[in-house]
Amino acid sequence: MIATLSIALAAGLASALMFASITSGEAISLLLINLAPLPLMVVGLVWGPLGAAVGGTVATIVIASLSGFSYCGVFAVANALPAWWLAHLVLLARPREETGAAGRDDELEWYPVGRILLWIVVFATIITATMLLMMGSDAASIHNTLRKGWDDLFESSGLALNDSTLDALVVIAPIGAEMAVVAVLALNLWLAAKIATTSGRLHRPWPDLKTVTLPRLTVAALVAAAALCFSGGLLSILAQVVAAGLSVAYAMAGFAVLHTLTLTMKGRVLWLGCAYAVVAGFAWALIAVALLGIADALFGLRQRYLRARPPPLPKT
Repeated sequence: MIATLSIALAAGLASALMFASITSGEAISLLLINLAPLPLMVVGLVWGPLGAAVGGTVATIVIASLSGFSYCGVFAVANALPAWWLAHLVLLARPREETGAAGRDDELEWYPVGRILLWIVVFATIITATMLLMMGSDAASIHNTLRKGWDDLFESSGLALNDSTLDALVVIAPIGAEMAVVAVLALNLWLAAKIATTSGRLHRPWPDLKTVTLPRLTVAALVAAAALCFSGGLLSILAQVVAAGLSVAYAMAGFAVLHTLTLTMKGRVLWLGCAYAVVAGFAWALIAVALLGIADALFGLRQRYLRARPPPLPKT
């Protein structure tokens, strides 16, 4: 127990220092602040969610002493709370109904990866919405703050933008922030799980990511959020944030569909590499991948494919 608490303390200090590095103004601090949840997630996956909770509490106290209560609140919401809860979900399991007993990995039903991904979207939405509400309590205040921020940024860089470009950036900013937070949280959790697996201390089998699916109600939530995007005002901004987060989740499911549908293709690695390269080079291509994930949720593309031509699944 003492060893676990010591490791949790070290992880909390490391996470706090990574978060506080943004005050240095160095470029490397942008990487460090995005990886701030990683030490807490590793502790949570290897030594249990209690370790992540202890480390997160220590880190929050350190941030409060260094930067004040406003920053410690941001750290708690953006790093400590997601690290603790996601580690808890990853290790959550129950006996399979057909066996009625627990003990071995094949006798346990682990919390689905798709639902963990949905929780990541929930945390990302809370983080993004909190940042927006800190800018103002209505749409006009938020837009004015974002516009001034973009204007100051480009003015300091010696660039001049016209009003239409600034308006577009103001609209895109909340959407881009939500998508970035979803990607950062998912990447941190994946890295933490990889570290735990490499050390041989991940207390659940590595999931088959090709089978990731989101709950069916997620489609209805995405449709509702997309409809509310046209409502106007603060509700419209928040709906855009939710729709962006769910779209990224379906894009990740879409990549899982691609990995399944190409199992028997010759040159599979080349085709998948080209798909990832297109998405990396053209952001709009992510919409097509998200639509593929939605189509699979509605029509069961992977199930139909595997029933029609069950391929030999690779070992890795």
